[in-house]
Amino acid sequence: MNSIKDRAELIAAAAKKMGKEVFKDNLVKISTPRHELQKEAGKVVTLEEAIMKSGLKDGMTISFHHHFRGGDKVINMVVAKLAEMGFKNLHLASSSLIDVHKPLIDQIKNGVITKISTSGLRGELATAISHGLMEEPVVFRSHGSRGYAIAKGELHIDVAFLGASSSDPLGNAAGFSTSENAKSICGSLGYALPDAKYADCTIILTDDLVDYPNQLNAISEADVDYVVVVDSVGDSSKIASGAIRDTKNPRDILLAKKASKVIINSGYFEDGFSLQTGSGGASLAVTKYLRQAMIDKGIKARFALGGITSHMVKLHQEGLIDRLIDVQSFDKVAAESLLNDPMHKSVAANEYAAMLEPGSATHFLDVVILSALEVDVNFNVNVLVGSDGIIRGAIGGPPDTAADSALSVIVCPLLRGRIPCVVDEVTTLITPGSTVDVVVTEFGIAVNPNRPKLKERLEAAGIETVEITALRDRAKSIIGEAAPLPFGDKVVGIVMNRDGSVMDVIKNIAD
Repeated sequence: MNSIKDRAELIAAAAKKMGKEVFKDNLVKISTPRHELQKEAGKVVTLEEAIMKSGLKDGMTISFHHHFRGGDKVINMVVAKLAEMGFKNLHLASSSLIDVHKPLIDQIKNGVITKISTSGLRGELATAISHGLMEEPVVFRSHGSRGYAIAKGELHIDVAFLGASSSDPLGNAAGFSTSENAKSICGSLGYALPDAKYADCTIILTDDLVDYPNQLNAISEADVDYVVVVDSVGDSSKIASGAIRDTKNPRDILLAKKASKVIINSGYFEDGFSLQTGSGGASLAVTKYLRQAMIDKGIKARFALGGITSHMVKLHQEGLIDRLIDVQSFDKVAAESLLNDPMHKSVAANEYAAMLEPGSATHFLDVVILSALEVDVNFNVNVLVGSDGIIRGAIGGPPDTAADSALSVIVCPLLRGRIPCVVDEVTTLITPGSTVDVVVTEFGIAVNPNRPKLKERLEAAGIETVEITALRDRAKSIIGEAAPLPFGDKVVGIVMNRDGSVMDVIKNIAD
């Protein structure tokens, strides 16, 4: 290049070709101390300011996660503030709703919340909705299909309110903290990650504001618009309760032992297999009974998936499981393992179990152990609606894992009190029988007729099997024919299949 003039002409020509302006050095260096920039980043605001700045309007969709489970404080806090600010007709899209969310009943009656999308409902809120509290039916999705629906825009979120155990002022947030001020820990934020990434506006609520950069971040500042500091986002001590209790029930232990024998002799219990256990005392307890067999046979699992428990962590630390893939930490031990162990990783809900996501972890799953409220003679499973017609559970991951796994094992008692668990037809279809391989009860083990080789393997190992109709008949011989449920004509819930189609509806229970 011969001269400054020639260079300037070439620069001008290049800029013109790109439709851009030529650079003019009129910038001023920023010399403000970095800690002052943190304070002035504009993201740390009050809850009311965050709501006002978010652009939220009546009729929009707000979302939450349930990683604090029974200890969650965010949903009630935020919806109460929205009610105070006069919002109406909102669509609440939480990954699940449980007993602690009873205050939402009043917010529904007041017209603040008029639509709900979720994976599950429990407690008094669920009972009220089952009796027809809402005009719009609740839409239920599995964890995988919820994540996928968010990612693909089918479930569009206007504003996500996400509780975090720590966050820096720019919004790098996590489900754990190492600071002295830490008040809460929930571990994985797998159900919150699609919300943070795809919502039009993402608001982090935290009770531990740490200095930038928060090196523990699961949610990136790039996906966060505002940060709100509150007194408490959740009570960690209430995470491991209810459906994910560590059981001491003799019947649950018996079921776990039977299920373990099925898995060990199924043909899928071999070195490098992968494993997931669902919620429910018996299914979670299976992990403990597989441990000794893994030691005795020299078998190691490639990975364990899903909601991770202390039992899974123990097997991992003992070298029996290579990796832990965690969409939800079910106790403090699991959360601390996620923080400290590089072989324990968090996974977003859509990457965990979405049917149409090529890399979903469930696509590589060998064995899953799941609980059920009901199983029918066609191996269909219900985990959402009780035999009394009241919504009292969650779809969760069973439809995703049963469909994708090589072996799906359902554990359930024959009876709960005077209520049969093996029936002619499930009250609500959640997991299609075509994806269920084995049903384990304390009175017998039934193998899906579509899996004859599996049945042969079990019987060759000395495990007696029965027809599932025999289990139904035994339940009837004990309690007789169940009276028809007093369903009304109002649809209070719509159950979505994991492919996005409508699978079933839930009608109200007549008062």
